[in-house]
Amino acid sequence: MSMTAGFPSANETTVHFAHVAYRMEDRYAARDPKVDYFQTWTAADTMERIVDADVFVVSGFWNNALLERASKLKYIQSIGAGYDQFPLDQLRARGIRLANASGVNQNAVAEHAMSLMLGLNRHIHTGRDNQRNHTWRGMLGDLTKREDELIGKTLVIVGMGAIGSRLAMFAKAFGMTVLATKRDPSTAVGPADEVVTPDRLGELVPKADFLALTCPLTPETASIVDANVLDAMKPSAYLINVARGQCADEPELVKALKSGSIAGAGIDHFWEDPLGADSPFWDMENVIITPHTGGETRLYEERVIDILDDNLARLWGGESKLRNQIV
Repeated sequence: MSMTAGFPSANETTVHFAHVAYRMEDRYAARDPKVDYFQTWTAADTMERIVDADVFVVSGFWNNALLERASKLKYIQSIGAGYDQFPLDQLRARGIRLANASGVNQNAVAEHAMSLMLGLNRHIHTGRDNQRNHTWRGMLGDLTKREDELIGKTLVIVGMGAIGSRLAMFAKAFGMTVLATKRDPSTAVGPADEVVTPDRLGELVPKADFLALTCPLTPETASIVDANVLDAMKPSAYLINVARGQCADEPELVKALKSGSIAGAGIDHFWEDPLGADSPFWDMENVIITPHTGGETRLYEERVIDILDDNLARLWGGESKLRNQIV
């Protein structure tokens, strides 16, 4: 046994992957691991097999009732960055370690935000609609209706963390001015032209051609884009939300999009997930909707497993500190 809270040695460790879609077991097998491992694909199978797990790699299938059957469990690796579904006090009481997957999707989500900006600015979404309708749009004399260029535009990033910093780098490559908020601006990384504290967001919003949300959902960021922020945006500006839907006041956003007080939005997450069939967002020509897929690329499993491998090596080596440790 190792020195870390009775954690089993490598040849005694069983890793349980649980996810409805991600190919965790397949990608782990490609690394020729020296441990036993398996994957469950349903909540029922997960509940049945949790008794075999020393290590549990999970996100959406988590259920607190699993703890009553998880007699061997020593370490949980969350597949996502969020960890509010886990009962932290109970995990501490049982000596179960928890790490999240923070950072695995920073490049993917930043790329997604950039794609939404480009799509809206170059009218890719309406071009696709025209293609479906076999419509060839003619040249436009009205400058306000033409496609535009990103060079010289201003991007305001709410949340200059890993994703926001990566997005700033992409935006600067397109010749944009980048302004951002961060709780401690002195810790900001990335090529932003100015970083201020969140209480100064109101100073930045009127300058934005694009307002991008890359912040976590916290009490401070819930509905951070409210009626006041939307009213302060330029009529030609776009909202890009690759954070949680709850970071924007949806009824106020619907009003702004319908009235034309902002030009449009690219949205990856909503108050309701999946988005309800009767949502007004579906029929808005000035909105690009993606189904909470900003971080879901072909490399996602690999990046989660990188964290898992790192933390297993630490636990087997008797280290007390995990990468992305929560508990």
